[in-house]
This record gives sequence, C-alpha cells and structure tokens, in this order.
Amino acid sequence: MIHPIDNKQSLTVIIPIYNEAETLVYLVPQLLSICGKKGWKIIFVNDGSTDNSAQILALSEKESYVKVIHHKINRGYGGALKSGISNTNTSYIVTIDGDGQHNIYDIEKIFQFAKEKDADLVIGNRSHYENANYYRGFGKWIIRNFARILIPFTIHDLNSGFKVYQTELAKKYIHLCPNSAAFSDVITLTFISQYNLVLEYPISVQERKVGKSTVGIHTAFEVIIEIINLSLLFNPLKIFISISTICWAIGLSWGIPIVIAGRGVSVGAMLAIVLGALFFALGLIANQLSAIRMESLDNPQKN
Repeated sequence: MIHPIDNKQSLTVIIPIYNEAETLVYLVPQLLSICGKKGWKIIFVNDGSTDNSAQILALSEKESYVKVIHHKINRGYGGALKSGISNTNTSYIVTIDGDGQHNIYDIEKIFQFAKEKDADLVIGNRSHYENANYYRGFGKWIIRNFARILIPFTIHDLNSGFKVYQTELAKKYIHLCPNSAAFSDVITLTFISQYNLVLEYPISVQERKVGKSTVGIHTAFEVIIEIINLSLLFNPLKIFISISTICWAIGLSWGIPIVIAGRGVSVGAMLAIVLGALFFALGLIANQLSAIRMESLDNPQKN
C-alpha cells in the first residue's frame, strides 16, 4: 500500500529492492538512523521480490518519513526507480542501490556538493572501484566510448546507481528511459543531451557482502541498444548522415576508377550511392519525428 508524502523535505533517498533480504537486515537500520536525524525521506521500492524483502521493509513503514512501494511483479531496475521518482515531492532525490555496496554516509557529502554547485545531476564516481574487476571495467569502457561517439560527454562513470537529481528534471525525463538496468546510462545521457549541469563526485564503494549481482553481458547489449535509441531521439541526423557518408564514400571510391577505365558503371557502386541517398532521406524524416517527440519534454503530461 502506498501512503502519500505530505510535508515537503529537502531530500528523498530512493532504494530499489529486488530479493535483497540478506542485505536489508543491516542496510535498513543504517538508513533509518541517518535519514531520521537529517530529516530526509526514504522510499523503498520492492520490485516484485520473492524472498523476505517485503516483510523486512514492512517493519520500517511505521516511521513517518518512510514509504514502501510494492510492485506485484518485477519491472526491472529502471522501472523501480521510475516508481520512486514519480512518488517524490522533495527538491532533490538521491538514488542508491539496494545491494549494500554504497556507503550511505556519502549521501550527505554528494547532496551538499550538488547544492553548492547548483548541479542538475551529480553522479557518484566509482572509478577506483571499477579497476578491481577487469572484465566489468572493460565492458563499461566499451559502453562509455561507444556512447561518446553518438553523444559527446566527459563523464567517466555513466551507470553509477548513486546519483543526486533535481527532482523536477528527473520527473521530466524518466518517461524517456527504459525499465531495465540501462536506466542509469540513459538518464545520464538525457541530462547531458539537454544541456543540464552534470557533475561527478568521488564516492567509496564496498564489496557486496551477500547475494549476487544480476548484471551480465545481456545488460551491456541493452545499454548499447538504448544509447542508439537515445541518439535517434536527440540527434538522428548524426547517425544517418554518418551512414550515408560511408555509403557514398564506398560507392564513389569503387565506381570512379571503373568509369575512368572505360568499363561502364559498376552496379555495386551505384547501389552504395543509392543507399547513401536513402539513408540521408531517412535521416531527414527521423529528424522531423525527433522534433515532434522532443515536444514531450516540455509537455510530459501528454505521454
């Protein structure tokens, strides 16, 4: 059952939960202690857990500053965060993962930094921790550099789950983001694409004590697909004109020597040139559709 938050506070801490009962035993008391003292709100989103997470979270609902949202079925990491963000009415939001790897004492530091810099989004940078796992770090490096080709940025830790948002902007953008684990990357790139102030702040990360991460190779593919979708939304011409230019370059470099040699026109070269023109036309159409879709950012209530 969802109980509305009546009084407006400065910060809401949102924690998505999926089968984290073992972690919640020690995470919940720590969060209640620090948030109770600071006057912050807490929203736990139980995303269809099948273990004892719901029962553990129920014990915290007696606190006036705590809200627990229950999903009957698992919606995904992004879906859980969307529910939490939609039910927030404070000026700022902090999201942390429910696996106990984030240091909750970093919340106040990153929150103060966001207010001092008047940042729209502050990302908890885990650069030192990433080096501890070579394969995971390499995968994130691929995603980061692929994203930079489509959407230029200087942020290092795109998919950190520890973030501070201006609530108004977070609510404005979440309908553009997926329900999957790719949410973290996509919402960061959305803030960047809309020329909001996005900064990073170093945080400490501890090893997961219990449970197992659900992030795998399929997550990387999801992120790449969502980055392409995001680029098609914000700047489709960059993709289509790039493909068009490549087709034209191949067609001309292939066909001109054949024409000069007096052997007629190459069918393959003409096909590449025609494809280039087709992709260029598709880019123009996609750009018009993007302009229409972007109106939803100014009028989110229409979605």
